[in-house]
Amino acid sequence: MVLTGPSKDNTPMFVKGANFDKYEGQDIVSNASCTTNCLAPLAKVINDNFGIIEGLMTTVHATTATQKTVDGPSHKDWRGGRGASQNIIPSSTGAAKAVGKVLPELNGKLTGMAFRVPTPNVSVVDLTVRLEKAATYEQIKAAVKAAAEGEMKGVLGYTEDDVVSTDFNGEVCTSVFDAKAGIATERQLRETGFLVRQRNRLLQQSTGPDCPHLQIR
Repeated sequence: MVLTGPSKDNTPMFVKGANFDKYEGQDIVSNASCTTNCLAPLAKVINDNFGIIEGLMTTVHATTATQKTVDGPSHKDWRGGRGASQNIIPSSTGAAKAVGKVLPELNGKLTGMAFRVPTPNVSVVDLTVRLEKAATYEQIKAAVKAAAEGEMKGVLGYTEDDVVSTDFNGEVCTSVFDAKAGIATERQLRETGFLVRQRNRLLQQSTGPDCPHLQIR
């Protein structure tokens, strides 16, 4: 049985591109959230190559099924009850903390928040980190591209196209690094990756297709 959300108890959590090699045949597992599946592979590549001291993640997230069509009561928080199609809604997210469960070396180093926006599919993760090892943005792009074409092929994608969110409908990669949307100073990196709904993540785990590096529009 696969939980399509982060586990709140001791149910083991596995993410492709992060810790999937640790799976030992458990009957009940969590595949975390779509945001964690986007963030974890990118964070792993950056941490493995340059080291992450700390980081802040912001996800600009497509509308979800729990949101309201118009303003109404919400059991979770007041903002969550506001109409999904009329608002940009600040929200909490446990995705960054969940990364610490699948990548213990990053436990306690990442935090984050979310903005729910009125789009039907495809979300963005914006990650800003302080690095242990100084690096140029060209070096960072090269490391991500090498991973996308190597050990993370089919999980992590890389694009230098002038893409927007709808270009990723049907994307089979968990996360696609948008090379033109990143900024780096000597020891600080801001990078952007696109993600699609969790259903695509589960389909990929079943079929394992390679992902294209150039987006088909």
